[in-house]
Amino acid sequence: MEPPAETDRDAAAIVDDLDQPILLFDGVCNLCNGFVRFVVKFDDAGEFLFAPLQSDVGQELSRRHDLQTEDFDSVVLVEGGAVYTKSEAVLRVCRRLDGPWPLLSAFSVVPTGLSDRVYDLVAENRYRVFGKKDACPVPEPALRERFANRTFE
Repeated sequence: MEPPAETDRDAAAIVDDLDQPILLFDGVCNLCNGFVRFVVKFDDAGEFLFAPLQSDVGQELSRRHDLQTEDFDSVVLVEGGAVYTKSEAVLRVCRRLDGPWPLLSAFSVVPTGLSDRVYDLVAENRYRVFGKKDACPVPEPALRERFANRTFE
């Protein structure tokens, strides 16, 4: 008997089976969607999976890690049971990308309080500066395999 298709599984089952780092992001934010495309472009090994915070998988991971489930003001990296948000999440992701991006991890020496204030400033203005979609866009077919919840139809 074949295992159930990914689209037939509930979010809890998908989350239980995750074995890769997963980046949660605001699915309606143009800046956040751009960051996902950036990560895909420089993640040649395909280490990261993705899920909009608004998705069932994003909501399940948020609940499991006691994160906000309604206010999507940060990217979230869930890796090996640990959760990283804001500037720490971005720097940890960049550290594992191909190209020059791991050099940005040098900013890890900046106190988290300061780097998170800069992150918060960008987050507070992201819709005004970069725009917002009415709904989470369906990723192009080449990216769909990188999303934890592949229910896009």
